[in-house]
Amino acid sequence: MSIQLTNVFPKPIIRMRSMHFFAMLSFSLLLVSPLISLLCNAQTNTTFQVGVVLDVDSLVGRIGLTSLSLAASDFYSVNRNYSTRLVLHVRDSRRRVTGAAASAFLLLKDTEVDAIIGPQSSAQANFVIGLGDTANVPIISFSATSPSLHPQTPFFVQTALHDAAQVDSIAAVVKYFGWSQFVLVYEDSDYGNGILPYLSNAFQEVNARVSYRCVIPVSANEDFILKELYKMKTMQTRVFVVHVSSSLASKLFPRVKEAEMLSEGYAWIVTSGLMDLFYSLDSNVTESMQGVLGVKPLVPGSRKLKSTTVRWKEKFSIDNPNISRAEMNLYGLWAYDTFWALATAAEKIGFKEPSLLENTNSTCLSQKYHKPVRNFYGQCVRRRFEGSVGISDLLIMGNSSRRHSKYLT
Repeated sequence: MSIQLTNVFPKPIIRMRSMHFFAMLSFSLLLVSPLISLLCNAQTNTTFQVGVVLDVDSLVGRIGLTSLSLAASDFYSVNRNYSTRLVLHVRDSRRRVTGAAASAFLLLKDTEVDAIIGPQSSAQANFVIGLGDTANVPIISFSATSPSLHPQTPFFVQTALHDAAQVDSIAAVVKYFGWSQFVLVYEDSDYGNGILPYLSNAFQEVNARVSYRCVIPVSANEDFILKELYKMKTMQTRVFVVHVSSSLASKLFPRVKEAEMLSEGYAWIVTSGLMDLFYSLDSNVTESMQGVLGVKPLVPGSRKLKSTTVRWKEKFSIDNPNISRAEMNLYGLWAYDTFWALATAAEKIGFKEPSLLENTNSTCLSQKYHKPVRNFYGQCVRRRFEGSVGISDLLIMGNSSRRHSKYLT
């Protein structure tokens, strides 16, 4: 397995990609049917080109790259006799939506990848999903968690839990303490907005209502945040449910402490996206969050998980010597499982059909990929997939995502 980090420039090379790879990816996540393998005639030394689009200088991006590299080493160490290999082509989206879209486009057009792992954020995924759909190439994200992404196309796979999976747990906390109303604090982004309808429905079930919605721009400065906090301080409601990214939380909670809104009588609940990165936050941020309640998925312990975590920490420290506070969190586990699912799919196929259409004078992705597509729309099939985080339920409804019902508060 090799990882390449390069900058590429457009050139017109047009070729159709095999749709069998996406079909086998979907079925590998669903414990691939033995009948499918009967259709495949394996050839030796077959390589599958896989693009990786991440914000490589971000913590989640670095965690993901270490996990993918470790997963590749583990997978081919266990399966030495396999005749297929995944070759990863890493591109840096530089924390921009346009960067992710451009990287994905060039990977599809120039590198002619069979799949793309990424992009990292929900906003980036909104753009890249369309490219994958046009090219009939699967886009597999282990970190884009907005529920609004889920029903868009059969070529988008969320190997992460989407944010709607946690709303019942949050509502259960509100019900347990008998809170009838609360303030919803969320960031103005695809990530922040995606959970809102699911939260509203969950709170209606426990007879709780949102008394005020505080929308914070991703680029908000400290003055804006303090102004909003003091406004909320004048209200009667003292319960706050917060759904923001770790970068915005790093600005928010020190200001919450400054506004003296963490004292007795106040209650703050944060969602799993922030909790999963809690121990990677700066110490001044974690200190300002003392007393805050959070929810996160419960990951059953196992020898395999413990061994993987130990080796991951060693590798991450080598890859990132300047980062001291990092854990193999859920993003890392999901990235690890994503590689295993893709590698399993590639081996089940065992070969790639040659292109049926070569048109080097066109730059249109829709002209590159004209293989027959298995129609996943309308399907609703539940299976069980054993990954590094244990056995999880997967739901396939036109596309696929991981589902998990147990959350820890």
